[in-house]
Amino acid sequence: MIRYEMLQNILPVIRDQLVVCNIGIPSQELFALDDQPSNFYMLGTMGLASSIGLGLALVQDKKVVVIDGDGSVLTNLGTLPTIGNNPRGNYVLLIVDNGSYGSTGDQPTYAGKKTSLAEVARACGCDRVVECSAEDTRAALEDALAGDEMTVIVSKCESGNKKMPVITMDPVTIRDRFMKTVAG
Repeated sequence: MIRYEMLQNILPVIRDQLVVCNIGIPSQELFALDDQPSNFYMLGTMGLASSIGLGLALVQDKKVVVIDGDGSVLTNLGTLPTIGNNPRGNYVLLIVDNGSYGSTGDQPTYAGKKTSLAEVARACGCDRVVECSAEDTRAALEDALAGDEMTVIVSKCESGNKKMPVITMDPVTIRDRFMKTVAG
């Protein structure tokens, strides 16, 4: 199962949540599948989805789901100790681990080799870390959203991208409608 198929599978679970989605093709896929004002699409800041999502979870009580990639998390590894040391029960980090930098040509990441992002997250102080297959991601997300404990889910999926058009919505529009949803 590739990321696109996993996203299709989790849409009913995340539709009513605040979602911060990783830069590039993941955001394009989510936008094409089910554009919602509650989705914040990253358009130009690789590695910051998990940090932005944590900041959002720290300042309000609605559930926040971050869809990040293994490559982006590796780019900003400092985010995991920050998350581990600032746990919020309304924060769920879903790391889509396809072992590649999917948006830049599927170059392999170290998560596709010897580095386990689940073990790194645990070592950084994240108490509830779930590693699952792409097929089991929906159940892991449902469980995390039903609870009140910060959860990091590392979902192992196959590398591969669905051909998607770029998001043509203006970044200011994406921000403004998301902020309105957060405030509402």
